Amino acid sequence: MAQKEEFGEELADFVRRVAELKAARSVPTDELPAVLDAALFELDHAVRELLPGYARLSAGSGGGAGRSATADRQEQQLLRAVFQRLPLPVALVDRESVVRRLNFAATTFTGVRAGYATGRPLTGLLAHADRVAFRSQVAAVARGEGDRGLTVHLQQSPQTPVRTTLTGLRPGNEPRTTVLVVLQPADDDAPAGPSTARPTAPVPDLAETTRHTALMDLVDLMARELLAAPAGDASEVLRRAARTLHGRFADWVVADKGAARMERTTVLGADDEAVRDIAAQDPADSPLVVEAARGGAPALLVRPEDPQALGADASGAPVVVRADVTSLLCVPLVTASGEPVQGVLTLCRSAGRLAFSMAEAKALDVMSRHIALAMRRP
Repeated sequence: MAQKEEFGEELADFVRRVAELKAARSVPTDELPAVLDAALFELDHAVRELLPGYARLSAGSGGGAGRSATADRQEQQLLRAVFQRLPLPVALVDRESVVRRLNFAATTFTGVRAGYATGRPLTGLLAHADRVAFRSQVAAVARGEGDRGLTVHLQQSPQTPVRTTLTGLRPGNEPRTTVLVVLQPADDDAPAGPSTARPTAPVPDLAETTRHTALMDLVDLMARELLAAPAGDASEVLRRAARTLHGRFADWVVADKGAARMERTTVLGADDEAVRDIAAQDPADSPLVVEAARGGAPALLVRPEDPQALGADASGAPVVVRADVTSLLCVPLVTASGEPVQGVLTLCRSAGRLAFSMAEAKALDVMSRHIALAMRRP
């Protein structure tokens, strides 16, 4: 029974990775070879492993004796100690790339706390173009097909290639093989040591004060723009709000008017062709926009895992991939709880920029209510 369940999970993983490969067709041309390699690898896996695996199920399988509880605890304690003391940035992930453990060197290298990363896919830290290939290689190592290595890019510093080394482990009482991931700068020929895993300096209070001041300036600028907007022209109010937020607060701003029948009013971004394709998208095809319009609740996503979170643009490419989204805010324009939604604002930040913080999300929530009031002004 356990063998059948394992085969069923492996087959489900294969189907999911194939779906991700389909969604990855919109990556830039120079990054397509990695996606093609992943697709060929998955086809080879289906021929060599999935079909013979199904045939082996009829023969049954024997079960090995489990380790004692004491030995399991000792091995788990040893693994924790090794992880905390390793000077290399190291992560332990399962066959679906979900982080089981992240050592201190890895938290400083990626800029993500261990508590946040644990239980989330490690691919969420990578550029969208690298995620499918990384998942496929992790799955291969977890299946026992040998160690692998590939070069990826972190979302927080996409210009710097990162060399990842993957090897399979069977720690403690884990029912299946897990994967040890070692991260190193690809342009660093020397082994990563204590000098490459420097502790992150604490953020000074001055920086926090500067960010707070910038937020207050943005709220003030938004108020002046809304007061200067012509009364009775909701579309112009939305356009002014979008222009105020674009650049200084978000790399991409998408403004949709209405709730039951939404109309895309403004799209501002860095790529003119992508702007046209996203502007031609029906807002009803964007799941987060529809959810915000119906429920009246804002959404904050950091490193969105689902490429279809904002739907597909007019070219068929996922908006999250097309705009290289690393964090997004989707906020309904409503004056108060229970009041009708006037529209939805979607703000996105791309690679190389800090993700939206809770303080920024709160400031946008305040501004969204002001925008809704201005849209309702007769």
